[in-house]
Amino acid sequence: MKRKLEISEFIFKIISYTILTIFSLACLYPFIYAISAAMSARQAVDYAQIVLFPKGVQFEAFARMFNNNMFWNSYSNTLFLTFYGTIWEMILSILGAYALSKKRLLFRKQFNFFLVFTMWFAAGIVPQYLNYLATQRIFRKVGIYDDKWLVVIAMGMAAMNIILLRNAFEGVPSEIEEAAIVDGATEFQVLTKVYVPMCKSTVATVALFFGISRWNGYYWARQMISDTNEHPLQVFIRLLLEQYSDPDQMTGWAENYASDSVIYALIVCSIVPILIIYPFIQKYFAKGTNEGGVKE
Repeated sequence: MKRKLEISEFIFKIISYTILTIFSLACLYPFIYAISAAMSARQAVDYAQIVLFPKGVQFEAFARMFNNNMFWNSYSNTLFLTFYGTIWEMILSILGAYALSKKRLLFRKQFNFFLVFTMWFAAGIVPQYLNYLATQRIFRKVGIYDDKWLVVIAMGMAAMNIILLRNAFEGVPSEIEEAAIVDGATEFQVLTKVYVPMCKSTVATVALFFGISRWNGYYWARQMISDTNEHPLQVFIRLLLEQYSDPDQMTGWAENYASDSVIYALIVCSIVPILIIYPFIQKYFAKGTNEGGVKE
């Protein structure tokens, strides 16, 4: 038999659901507006007549974007950076978190302190840029210039994600590890066959964090890569926005769609992959954050 809600509980639920609904709509509206603006006629976009639904529906903006070879080239570059960048970051983070979770590690407390210290006092742009220059010099010694791998290698660490993985690994019972070692498992096998599977929720959550960060990465890709053929999608969006914001570039513009519609269409297409992947990882998100964020 269900317990009857008290007045205070009933009011609290109404207020909570109302606030959550408003917040959800506020997060969803920009995406809906971007779709509507990408599909609306030029006049509706130029004169800000769009509120929710598209006006004068057209798909020419999407067609122009899909026919742009630079769009597909930048899309492939973003997939490259996201795929290899996430793998590289996960390898470094898992290995680092596994080592830091072991009490037998020499100077373990000091290493953990310095890791947390980077979160308290962020290094800033200058040290990160020096890190990039050091990586660039190493690449130049082997004959690699202005390459996407610079972004992949140079930006391969995130203290918060390492801490999440470390806390999750510390929650694995030591008896399971000891049983695996008795059965003849090596250190690497203990990590890959015991720790990673038992903390798969946290691993999936951290991979999601890294993937989104790489997919949305703009600043360092712009700084490290000068070749337009190597630019990822976010840099391409920015350059296209600068081009369409220039009045000289808009001379003779007579299409049925506004220049902003192309930008909105590009933004919508850049969000779609995340929207497709996120539902499959969402089930691990809350569990993974709790495993890595709470230390017993």
